[in-house]
Amino acid sequence: MTSRSWVLVTGGAGFIGSHLVSQLVACGERVRVLERPGVTCDHLPASVDVHFGDIREREYIRKALQGCDRVYHLAANPQLWTWPKSLFRQVNYLGAVHVMEEALAQGVRRILHTSTESILTRARQHQPIREDQVVPPDDVLGPYCRSKYLAERHAFTLARLGAPILIVNPTLPVGPGDRGCSPPTRMILDFCRGKRREYLDAELNLIDVRDVATGMIRVMELGIPGRRYLLGNENLSIRQVFVELARLTGLPEPRWKVPYSVALLAACLSEIIADVWTKRIPAATLTGVQLTRRRMHFDASASLAELQLSPRPVRESLRDAIAWFHEVGWLSQSSQ
Repeated sequence: MTSRSWVLVTGGAGFIGSHLVSQLVACGERVRVLERPGVTCDHLPASVDVHFGDIREREYIRKALQGCDRVYHLAANPQLWTWPKSLFRQVNYLGAVHVMEEALAQGVRRILHTSTESILTRARQHQPIREDQVVPPDDVLGPYCRSKYLAERHAFTLARLGAPILIVNPTLPVGPGDRGCSPPTRMILDFCRGKRREYLDAELNLIDVRDVATGMIRVMELGIPGRRYLLGNENLSIRQVFVELARLTGLPEPRWKVPYSVALLAACLSEIIADVWTKRIPAATLTGVQLTRRRMHFDASASLAELQLSPRPVRESLRDAIAWFHEVGWLSQSSQ
Protein backbone atom coordinates (compact mmCIF):
# COMPACT_ATOMS: atom_id res chain seq x y z
CA MET A 1 0.00 0.00 0.00
CA THR A 2 1.35 3.43 -0.91
CA SER A 3 1.22 5.54 2.24
CA ARG A 4 0.86 8.82 0.37
CA SER A 5 -1.96 7.68 -1.92
CA TRP A 6 -5.52 8.86 -1.45
CA VAL A 7 -8.62 6.82 -0.79
CA LEU A 8 -11.66 8.14 -2.67
CA VAL A 9 -15.13 7.74 -1.16
CA THR A 10 -18.00 8.77 -3.42
CA GLY A 11 -21.05 9.76 -1.38
CA GLY A 12 -18.77 10.16 1.63
CA ALA A 13 -21.01 12.66 3.40
CA GLY A 14 -23.98 10.27 3.46
CA PHE A 15 -25.20 7.95 6.20
CA ILE A 16 -22.85 5.01 5.60
CA GLY A 17 -20.26 7.18 3.86
CA SER A 18 -19.67 9.55 6.78
CA HIS A 19 -19.05 6.66 9.17
CA LEU A 20 -16.76 5.02 6.63
CA VAL A 21 -14.79 8.24 6.14
CA SER A 22 -14.40 8.73 9.91
CA GLN A 23 -13.12 5.19 10.35
CA LEU A 24 -10.70 5.51 7.45
CA VAL A 25 -9.30 8.76 8.86
CA ALA A 26 -8.96 7.12 12.28
CA CYS A 27 -6.91 4.38 10.56
CA GLY A 28 -4.51 7.03 9.24
CA GLU A 29 -5.75 7.09 5.65
CA ARG A 30 -5.69 10.16 3.42
CA VAL A 31 -9.33 10.44 2.44
CA ARG A 32 -10.91 12.33 -0.43
CA VAL A 33 -14.71 12.61 -0.77
CA LEU A 34 -16.68 13.23 -3.94
CA GLU A 35 -20.13 14.64 -3.21
CA ARG A 36 -22.79 16.28 -5.29
CA PRO A 37 -22.89 20.10 -5.21
CA GLY A 38 -24.85 21.56 -2.32
CA VAL A 39 -24.32 18.66 0.11
CA THR A 40 -23.21 19.69 3.60
CA CYS A 41 -19.86 18.16 4.51
CA ASP A 42 -18.98 20.02 7.72
CA HIS A 43 -19.64 16.89 9.80
CA LEU A 44 -16.66 15.15 8.17
CA PRO A 45 -13.17 15.18 9.73
CA ALA A 46 -11.22 18.34 8.96
CA SER A 47 -8.46 16.44 7.15
CA VAL A 48 -10.81 15.17 4.43
CA ASP A 49 -10.29 16.59 0.95
CA VAL A 50 -13.79 17.34 -0.34
CA HIS A 51 -14.54 17.56 -4.05
CA PHE A 52 -17.95 18.53 -5.37
CA GLY A 53 -19.23 17.13 -8.64
CA ASP A 54 -21.95 15.11 -10.30
CA ILE A 55 -21.08 11.43 -10.94
CA ARG A 56 -23.18 11.64 -14.09
CA GLU A 57 -20.31 13.75 -15.49
CA ARG A 58 -17.05 11.84 -15.94
CA GLU A 59 -14.83 14.92 -15.68
CA TYR A 60 -15.59 15.38 -11.97
CA ILE A 61 -14.81 11.74 -11.27
CA ARG A 62 -11.58 11.93 -13.27
CA LYS A 63 -10.37 14.92 -11.26
CA ALA A 64 -11.30 13.41 -7.89
CA LEU A 65 -9.46 10.18 -8.76
CA GLN A 66 -6.07 11.82 -9.23
CA GLY A 67 -3.59 10.26 -6.82
CA CYS A 68 -6.06 7.63 -5.54
CA ASP A 69 -5.29 3.92 -5.36
CA ARG A 70 -8.57 2.70 -3.81
CA VAL A 71 -12.17 3.71 -4.39
CA TYR A 72 -15.23 3.13 -2.24
CA HIS A 73 -18.25 3.83 -4.42
CA LEU A 74 -21.30 4.65 -2.29
CA ALA A 75 -22.85 7.61 -4.12
CA ALA A 76 -26.45 6.85 -5.06
CA ASN A 77 -30.02 7.96 -4.52
CA PRO A 78 -31.11 5.68 -1.62
CA GLN A 79 -34.77 6.64 -1.63
CA LEU A 80 -37.43 4.39 -3.13
CA TRP A 81 -39.04 7.29 -5.01
CA THR A 82 -37.58 10.19 -6.96
CA TRP A 83 -38.60 12.73 -9.56
CA PRO A 84 -38.16 12.19 -12.38
CA LYS A 85 -37.86 8.39 -12.25
CA SER A 86 -35.07 8.51 -14.83
CA LEU A 87 -32.77 9.90 -12.13
CA PHE A 88 -32.44 6.42 -10.64
CA ARG A 89 -30.90 5.09 -13.85
CA GLN A 90 -28.76 8.19 -14.39
CA VAL A 91 -27.30 8.27 -10.86
CA ASN A 92 -27.45 4.73 -9.50
CA TYR A 93 -26.56 2.89 -12.70
CA LEU A 94 -24.78 5.22 -15.12
CA GLY A 95 -23.06 7.07 -12.27
CA ALA A 96 -21.70 3.77 -10.97
CA VAL A 97 -20.53 2.81 -14.47
CA HIS A 98 -18.67 6.11 -14.76
CA VAL A 99 -16.95 5.70 -11.37
CA MET A 100 -15.84 2.13 -12.04
CA GLU A 101 -14.64 2.74 -15.59
CA GLU A 102 -12.81 5.97 -14.78
CA ALA A 103 -11.14 4.33 -11.77
CA LEU A 104 -9.97 1.42 -13.91
CA ALA A 105 -8.70 3.82 -16.57
CA GLN A 106 -6.56 5.51 -13.93
CA GLY A 107 -5.18 2.21 -12.67
CA VAL A 108 -6.57 2.14 -9.14
CA ARG A 109 -5.61 -0.90 -7.12
CA ARG A 110 -9.06 -1.86 -5.77
CA ILE A 111 -12.66 -0.70 -6.17
CA LEU A 112 -15.48 -1.47 -3.75
CA HIS A 113 -18.95 -1.14 -5.26
CA THR A 114 -21.84 -0.68 -2.83
CA SER A 115 -24.99 -2.52 -3.85
CA THR A 116 -28.13 -3.19 -1.78
CA GLU A 117 -30.05 -6.04 -0.17
CA SER A 118 -33.33 -5.19 -1.93
CA ILE A 119 -32.12 -6.56 -5.29
CA LEU A 120 -31.53 -9.99 -3.73
CA THR A 121 -35.19 -10.69 -2.94
CA ARG A 122 -37.33 -13.04 -5.03
CA ALA A 123 -41.07 -13.37 -5.50
CA ARG A 124 -41.12 -16.97 -4.23
CA GLN A 125 -38.32 -17.03 -1.70
CA HIS A 126 -38.35 -19.87 0.83
CA GLN A 127 -34.74 -20.20 1.96
CA PRO A 128 -32.75 -17.47 3.75
CA ILE A 129 -31.02 -15.08 1.36
CA ARG A 130 -27.24 -15.51 1.23
CA GLU A 131 -24.45 -13.83 -0.70
CA ASP A 132 -24.70 -16.33 -3.54
CA GLN A 133 -28.34 -15.47 -4.31
CA VAL A 134 -29.16 -15.35 -8.03
CA VAL A 135 -32.02 -13.12 -9.18
CA PRO A 136 -33.24 -12.85 -12.80
CA PRO A 137 -33.89 -9.32 -14.13
CA ASP A 138 -37.66 -9.77 -14.34
CA ASP A 139 -37.83 -10.52 -10.60
CA VAL A 140 -36.47 -7.10 -9.57
CA LEU A 141 -39.01 -4.63 -8.16
CA GLY A 142 -39.30 -0.94 -9.05
CA PRO A 143 -37.03 1.65 -10.69
CA TYR A 144 -34.73 2.07 -7.66
CA CYS A 145 -34.00 -1.65 -7.37
CA ARG A 146 -33.61 -2.03 -11.12
CA SER A 147 -31.02 0.76 -11.24
CA LYS A 148 -29.00 -0.83 -8.43
CA TYR A 149 -29.35 -4.27 -10.04
CA LEU A 150 -27.93 -3.01 -13.33
CA ALA A 151 -25.02 -1.33 -11.54
CA GLU A 152 -24.19 -4.54 -9.68
CA ARG A 153 -24.35 -6.59 -12.88
CA HIS A 154 -21.89 -4.17 -14.50
CA ALA A 155 -19.55 -4.54 -11.53
CA PHE A 156 -19.65 -8.34 -11.84
CA THR A 157 -19.09 -8.15 -15.60
CA LEU A 158 -15.97 -6.01 -15.16
CA ALA A 159 -14.70 -8.28 -12.37
CA ARG A 160 -15.08 -11.35 -14.59
CA LEU A 161 -12.86 -9.58 -17.11
CA GLY A 162 -10.17 -9.20 -14.44
CA ALA A 163 -11.03 -5.84 -12.85
CA PRO A 164 -10.20 -5.55 -9.11
CA ILE A 165 -13.82 -4.87 -8.13
CA LEU A 166 -15.48 -6.11 -4.94
CA ILE A 167 -19.20 -5.91 -4.19
CA VAL A 168 -20.90 -5.35 -0.84
CA ASN A 169 -24.65 -5.61 -0.21
CA PRO A 170 -25.56 -4.07 3.14
CA THR A 171 -29.01 -4.79 4.53
CA LEU A 172 -30.88 -1.89 6.20
CA PRO A 173 -28.41 0.31 8.11
CA VAL A 174 -29.59 1.84 11.39
CA GLY A 175 -27.89 3.97 14.00
CA PRO A 176 -26.81 7.59 14.49
CA GLY A 177 -25.90 10.11 11.82
CA ASP A 178 -28.48 9.67 9.05
CA ARG A 179 -28.76 13.31 7.97
CA GLY A 180 -30.49 12.35 4.73
CA CYS A 181 -33.19 10.39 6.57
CA SER A 182 -33.19 7.15 4.56
CA PRO A 183 -36.35 4.99 4.60
CA PRO A 184 -35.45 2.91 7.72
CA THR A 185 -34.45 6.03 9.65
CA ARG A 186 -37.67 7.77 8.59
CA MET A 187 -39.68 4.79 9.87
CA ILE A 188 -37.87 4.87 13.23
CA LEU A 189 -38.17 8.65 13.57
CA ASP A 190 -41.87 8.67 12.70
CA PHE A 191 -42.55 6.06 15.37
CA CYS A 192 -40.61 8.07 17.97
CA ARG A 193 -42.62 11.16 17.04
CA GLY A 194 -45.86 9.28 17.56
CA LYS A 195 -46.75 9.41 13.87
CA ARG A 196 -46.65 5.65 13.22
CA ARG A 197 -48.69 3.28 15.34
CA GLU A 198 -49.69 0.94 12.54
CA TYR A 199 -47.45 -1.66 10.94
CA LEU A 200 -47.23 -3.96 7.95
CA ASP A 201 -46.68 -7.68 8.39
CA ALA A 202 -43.16 -7.67 6.98
CA GLU A 203 -39.62 -8.75 7.76
CA LEU A 204 -36.45 -6.67 7.77
CA ASN A 205 -32.78 -7.35 8.29
CA LEU A 206 -31.03 -4.59 10.22
CA ILE A 207 -27.36 -3.88 10.87
CA ASP A 208 -25.61 -1.00 12.60
CA VAL A 209 -24.31 1.58 10.14
CA ARG A 210 -20.95 1.66 11.95
CA ASP A 211 -20.58 -2.09 11.46
CA VAL A 212 -21.38 -1.67 7.76
CA ALA A 213 -18.51 0.82 7.50
CA THR A 214 -16.15 -1.54 9.31
CA GLY A 215 -17.26 -4.38 7.04
CA MET A 216 -16.52 -2.31 3.95
CA ILE A 217 -12.99 -1.60 5.12
CA ARG A 218 -12.42 -5.29 5.74
CA VAL A 219 -13.81 -6.22 2.33
CA MET A 220 -11.42 -3.73 0.75
CA GLU A 221 -8.50 -5.21 2.70
CA LEU A 222 -9.37 -8.91 2.69
CA GLY A 223 -12.00 -9.49 0.01
CA ILE A 224 -11.68 -11.37 -3.25
CA PRO A 225 -12.51 -9.41 -6.43
CA GLY A 226 -15.65 -10.58 -8.18
CA ARG A 227 -17.24 -11.73 -4.93
CA ARG A 228 -20.39 -10.38 -3.26
CA TYR A 229 -20.17 -9.78 0.49
CA LEU A 230 -23.44 -9.59 2.40
CA LEU A 231 -23.37 -7.25 5.40
CA GLY A 232 -26.38 -8.00 7.58
CA ASN A 233 -27.28 -8.86 11.14
CA GLU A 234 -30.68 -9.39 12.79
CA ASN A 235 -33.88 -10.49 11.07
CA LEU A 236 -36.84 -8.73 12.71
CA SER A 237 -40.45 -8.05 11.79
CA ILE A 238 -41.56 -4.43 11.59
CA ARG A 239 -43.69 -5.07 14.66
CA GLN A 240 -40.66 -6.35 16.58
CA VAL A 241 -38.74 -3.19 15.64
CA PHE A 242 -41.61 -1.03 16.89
CA VAL A 243 -41.92 -3.04 20.11
CA GLU A 244 -38.22 -2.47 20.77
CA LEU A 245 -38.61 1.24 20.03
CA ALA A 246 -41.57 1.34 22.44
CA ARG A 247 -39.39 -0.16 25.17
CA LEU A 248 -36.62 2.35 24.52
CA THR A 249 -38.91 5.39 24.41
CA GLY A 250 -41.78 4.48 26.73
CA LEU A 251 -44.26 4.91 23.90
CA PRO A 252 -47.15 2.44 23.46
CA GLU A 253 -46.63 -0.61 21.26
CA PRO A 254 -48.31 -0.69 17.83
CA ARG A 255 -51.65 -2.47 17.75
CA TRP A 256 -53.05 -2.06 14.24
CA LYS A 257 -51.75 -4.27 11.43
CA VAL A 258 -52.40 -2.66 8.05
CA PRO A 259 -53.77 -5.02 5.37
CA TYR A 260 -51.47 -5.26 2.36
CA SER A 261 -54.22 -4.13 -0.03
CA VAL A 262 -54.82 -0.98 2.01
CA ALA A 263 -51.09 -0.19 2.15
CA LEU A 264 -50.70 -0.74 -1.59
CA LEU A 265 -53.61 1.57 -2.38
CA ALA A 266 -52.24 4.24 -0.04
CA ALA A 267 -48.81 3.98 -1.68
CA CYS A 268 -50.32 4.21 -5.16
CA LEU A 269 -52.26 7.37 -4.27
CA SER A 270 -49.25 8.86 -2.47
CA GLU A 271 -47.02 8.35 -5.49
CA ILE A 272 -49.59 9.85 -7.86
CA ILE A 273 -49.80 12.95 -5.69
CA ALA A 274 -46.00 13.15 -5.48
CA ASP A 275 -45.51 12.58 -9.22
CA VAL A 276 -48.13 15.07 -10.33
CA TRP A 277 -48.16 17.77 -7.67
CA THR A 278 -45.75 17.85 -4.74
CA LYS A 279 -42.59 16.32 -6.31
CA ARG A 280 -41.68 15.33 -2.73
CA ILE A 281 -40.93 11.87 -1.34
CA PRO A 282 -44.29 10.32 -0.38
CA ALA A 283 -44.95 8.75 3.01
CA ALA A 284 -45.45 5.36 1.32
CA THR A 285 -43.93 4.07 -1.91
CA LEU A 286 -45.06 1.28 -4.21
CA THR A 287 -41.64 -0.39 -4.16
CA GLY A 288 -41.49 -0.23 -0.37
CA VAL A 289 -44.92 -1.79 0.06
CA GLN A 290 -44.33 -4.43 -2.61
CA LEU A 291 -41.09 -5.49 -0.92
CA THR A 292 -43.08 -6.32 2.24
CA ARG A 293 -44.65 -9.23 0.33
CA ARG A 294 -41.24 -10.82 -0.13
CA ARG A 295 -39.25 -12.82 2.38
CA MET A 296 -36.48 -10.53 3.61
CA HIS A 297 -34.77 -13.10 5.83
CA PHE A 298 -31.00 -12.84 5.29
CA ASP A 299 -28.16 -15.09 6.39
CA ALA A 300 -24.90 -13.13 6.27
CA SER A 301 -22.99 -15.57 8.49
CA ALA A 302 -20.55 -16.69 5.78
CA SER A 303 -19.56 -13.12 4.86
CA LEU A 304 -19.32 -12.04 8.49
CA ALA A 305 -17.13 -15.02 9.37
CA GLU A 306 -14.79 -14.41 6.44
CA LEU A 307 -14.48 -10.74 7.43
CA GLN A 308 -14.23 -11.56 11.16
CA LEU A 309 -17.02 -9.08 11.79
CA SER A 310 -19.39 -9.32 14.77
CA PRO A 311 -22.11 -6.65 14.47
CA ARG A 312 -23.46 -5.11 17.66
CA PRO A 313 -27.04 -5.84 18.79
CA VAL A 314 -29.68 -3.89 16.87
CA ARG A 315 -31.18 -2.71 20.17
CA GLU A 316 -27.96 -0.75 20.76
CA SER A 317 -28.19 0.74 17.27
CA LEU A 318 -31.80 1.85 17.82
CA ARG A 319 -30.90 3.36 21.19
CA ASP A 320 -28.03 5.34 19.65
CA ALA A 321 -30.25 6.50 16.77
CA ILE A 322 -32.82 7.86 19.24
CA ALA A 323 -30.09 9.64 21.21
CA TRP A 324 -28.83 11.22 17.98
CA PHE A 325 -32.35 12.37 17.06
CA HIS A 326 -32.40 14.28 20.36
CA GLU A 327 -28.90 15.64 19.80
CA VAL A 328 -29.76 17.18 16.41
CA GLY A 329 -33.18 18.43 17.52
CA TRP A 330 -35.31 16.03 15.46
CA LEU A 331 -36.89 14.67 18.62
CA SER A 332 -37.86 16.50 21.78
CA GLN A 333 -39.03 15.19 25.15
CA SER A 334 -42.54 16.32 24.26
CA SER A 335 -42.49 13.84 21.35
CA GLN A 336 -42.53 10.97 23.80
